[in-house]
Amino acid sequence: MKIAFVGKGGSGKTTLSSLFIRHLTANEAAVVAVDADINQHLGAALGLDEEEAAALPAMGAHLPLIKEYLRGTNPRITSTETMIKTTPPGHGSRLLRVREANPVYEACARRVVLDDGDIRLMATGPFTESDLGVACYHSKVGAVELCLNHLVDGVDEYVVVDMTAGSDSFASGMFTRFDMTFLVAEPTRKGVSVYRQYKEYARDYGVGLMVVGNKVQGQDDVDFLRAEVGDDLLVTVGHSDWVRAMEKGRPPRFELLEADNRLALQTLQDAADDSYGNRDWERYTRQMVHFHLKNAESWGNAKTGADLAAQVDPAFVLSEGLIAEVSEPQPA
Repeated sequence: MKIAFVGKGGSGKTTLSSLFIRHLTANEAAVVAVDADINQHLGAALGLDEEEAAALPAMGAHLPLIKEYLRGTNPRITSTETMIKTTPPGHGSRLLRVREANPVYEACARRVVLDDGDIRLMATGPFTESDLGVACYHSKVGAVELCLNHLVDGVDEYVVVDMTAGSDSFASGMFTRFDMTFLVAEPTRKGVSVYRQYKEYARDYGVGLMVVGNKVQGQDDVDFLRAEVGDDLLVTVGHSDWVRAMEKGRPPRFELLEADNRLALQTLQDAADDSYGNRDWERYTRQMVHFHLKNAESWGNAKTGADLAAQVDPAFVLSEGLIAEVSEPQPA
C-alpha cells in the first residue's frame, strides 16, 4: 500500500509517520519510507543523528539516473530529456518494486536499522539557497512523483510518504498516488483547515482520506474533531512520554511505546490494509495520464520542445500483475 501523511506544519505528521513506520517494521512488513517534506525531519524522527540525516542522498540530485532507469526500452519516450515528473510508464518501461535491488534504490535509498528490523529511506533533499528564485519546491518532489508513477506494490508492502505541509501537494497529481492518506490534525480551527481542502480534492479523485487527531488532551478535543470532520476521524493520539524521549534523542525501545498509542497505530495499519480492497489500477493509471496531459499542455511541451502526449501508452495499465513481468532482476 502507498500511504501519505499530510497536515499543516507543526501538526505532528512527521512524528506520526515515523511511529507508523516503526510499527509496520515491528509487524515484519516491507517498508520504503520517503521524506517529501520541505523540512527534512523524517530521518531524525527515525533515529538518525544530524550527520547521518544530512548525508542522505537527495532524490532530485539523481533525477537523470532515475529517468534513465525508468525509461527502459519504452519506445514512446524518445529521450530522458523529455521525461517530466508526470511521465507515465508504458510497455518497455522499468517498474519499481518494494522488495528488490535496483539502481534507483542504490543511488537514492539508505538502509535504516530500527529496533525491530530495517527499512529503506529516501528523501527529496532540502530546499537550498541555490533554489531560491530558480525553482519552486514542487520541482524538488518531481523525482518522488516519477517513482510513484512507476511503482508496483503488493499486499504486506508499504510505501510511506511524509508529504510537504499544508495543501502544497495539490500543485501536482501526487496526492492521487496513494491508497490511503492520513491527515494529521490538531483539535483547533487551524488544525482542521487543511482537512477541508483535502476533503474536496479527495472526493473528486476517489482518494481514501482519514483524519488522525493529534495532541488530543481530553474528550472535549475528541468532540471538537468529531464535529469538524465527522466519520473521517479514524483515531486520536494524546501525549506520549516515549515520543518526548525520542525528541530528546533518547528513545526507549519501540516495544515500550504506550499501549494506547500502539493500538492507535494498529488502527492506522488496519485502515491502510482495508484500502487494498478498493484498489482500482485502471482508475489509478487514468489519473496518472490525466495529470500528465495537463502538465504537458500547461508547461511540459514548451519546456521540452516535444509533444508529451505521445508518451501515453493507451494499451498500458499499471497493475500488480506486472510484478513478475517487469524489468530483469537486479543484483542485490
